[in-house]
Amino acid sequence: MKAYLMHPDRDFDAQRPAPSHEALLRQDLGLDVLLHAMAGGDDFLLDIARKALLQGLHGDVPTILHRQAALRDALRQPEVVRQLYALAVEAIENRKKNYWSFLGDHPTSILHGAISMLRMFMDVLEKLRGLAEAHAGGFASRGFGALFAMLREEFDDAYLGNVRAHLAELRFKDGVLMSAMLGPENQGNGYVLRRPHPPAAGWLRRAFGKRPPAYTFRIAERDLAGARTLAGMRDRAINDVANALAQSMDHILAFFEMLRAELAFYVGCLNLHARLEALGVPTAFPAAAAAGSGTLGFEGLCDAALALAQERPPVGNTLAADGKRLLVVTGANQGGKSTFMRSLGLAQLMMQAGMFVTARAFAAELCGGLFTHYKREEDAAMASGKFDEELARLSDLAGQVGPGALVLFNESFASTNEREGSEVARQVVEALLARNVKVVFVTHLYTFARGLYERRMPDALFLRAQRLADGTRTFRLAEGEPLETSHGADLYRQVFGEGQATSGDGGAGRPDDRTAHAGAGRA
Repeated sequence: MKAYLMHPDRDFDAQRPAPSHEALLRQDLGLDVLLHAMAGGDDFLLDIARKALLQGLHGDVPTILHRQAALRDALRQPEVVRQLYALAVEAIENRKKNYWSFLGDHPTSILHGAISMLRMFMDVLEKLRGLAEAHAGGFASRGFGALFAMLREEFDDAYLGNVRAHLAELRFKDGVLMSAMLGPENQGNGYVLRRPHPPAAGWLRRAFGKRPPAYTFRIAERDLAGARTLAGMRDRAINDVANALAQSMDHILAFFEMLRAELAFYVGCLNLHARLEALGVPTAFPAAAAAGSGTLGFEGLCDAALALAQERPPVGNTLAADGKRLLVVTGANQGGKSTFMRSLGLAQLMMQAGMFVTARAFAAELCGGLFTHYKREEDAAMASGKFDEELARLSDLAGQVGPGALVLFNESFASTNEREGSEVARQVVEALLARNVKVVFVTHLYTFARGLYERRMPDALFLRAQRLADGTRTFRLAEGEPLETSHGADLYRQVFGEGQATSGDGGAGRPDDRTAHAGAGRA
C-alpha cells in the first residue's frame, strides 16, 4: 500500500533533516509568509510545506514533473483532494482517540483494540475507494491514477466483506477453541488457536444429533486462581493472532499517515493558489531544466511573499538570461532590486518542490543548493562588528556551497568602505564562479560592479533598477551598465522637500547620493 504522490517510485521522507541554513533562507526570502499561506492555520500543513520546499533542493526533473502533473489534477479537482485528505486525517485521529484501547500487554486487550481499529480503517478505506470510483476519470496524473487504481483493486467489496467477517469471528463470541500438549512437569505448551467447528445443518440435528466425546470441567465462580489460569491459557492461544492483527493495523495506519503527509503538500498548494488567485497574482508551472544547462528566463515574475504581505499583485519582471552564471543588479535606491532577487529565490524553491511559481512563464535549471548572504542591521547581540559578522557568515557559507549551487548576495560587504568591500566582493564572486556556482549580487559598491562590467564577461549579465527622469521608480529591472549614483537624492527630496537643498547633486546644503544613501538606507 503506497501513495507515490510525491515521488514516482518512493515515499516522501518527512523525517529528512532540514538544511543547516534553513533559518537564513526563511528570513532572507520571506519564506514564512509563503508557508503560512499554504498552511492556513494548520500546523501539520505548515510542517509538510516547509519540508517539501526545502527538500526540493535535492530533487530532480522527473520528480518535479511527477508533482506538477499531480498538482494540475488537484487544481482541477480541489474538493476531491480535500476529501481524500480529510479521510486520511479521520483515520489517524480515530486511532488517537482509541489510544486507551491498547493499554496493557495482554493478548486479549491487544486483539480487541486491533479489531476495533481495523473495523474503523475498513470503513475509511471503503470511503476512499468510493471517491476513487466516482472521480478517477477526472485525474490524469500518474500519481493519482496509481493511487485510485490501488484503492479500487485491493479494497473491493469482496475483500472488505471478507475482512469484516474475519474480524467478527475473532471476537470469539462463542468462546475460544484451542489445542495444546502436555510438556515437562505436565505444563501446557504448543498452544494453537483452532477454527470453530461449523454448525451442523438443521436444528433437529443440532438438538438431537450425536456429539463427539468431550471432557469438560467448570471452575467455581469465586475461584480467582482458576479464572487467571484459564485466562492465561486463552492468551497463549490467541497471542499469535493478536500480534498479527496488531501488525496489520500498524501497516494500514502507516499507509494513512503517509497518505496524509503526501496529500498535505497538495492541500497546501491549493490553499496558496486560492490566495494568489484572489489577489490577481499570475501563476504558471515552470519548465525545469537539468542542472548545468544554464537555463534561466521568465516573464512577469513577481515576489510571492510580497504579494501575500501587501495583498495586491506586485510589479513583475521579465528576463532572458540563458547561459548567464552571474547577475549583478545595481541602480536606484528603493527601485525593487532586493524584491527582484527574493522573487527569483522563491521561484527557484517553488519550482524544485514541484509547485507553480508567481509568473506568467518561468524556466530555470535546477540548483544543487540555494544560499543567501544578506546585509544585517545593527544587533546589540553581535559580539563583533558588522563586517566581521558578514565574514563569519561567509565562512559558514563557503563550507556548505558546492558546484551547481545558487548564491544570492544582497548588499553584502557594504558595512566597510567602498574599496575594501569591492575587493572582498570581487574575490568572493571569482572564487564561486570558478567552482561553477551561479551568483546573483545586488550591490551599491560601484567599484566592484564597474570592475566586473568592464571585463565583458560572456556569462555575466548586468541589470539596473529603472528610474524615470522625474525620479519615479518603476520597480522593474532592465539590462544596463552600473552607474556611479544610486539616486539617493531622490529619497532626500521625498523626505525633506525641494526647499531644503540647493540645485545640483552634491551641492552645498544637500547631500550627494552616497550621503543620502547612507542616511536613507539601502533598498
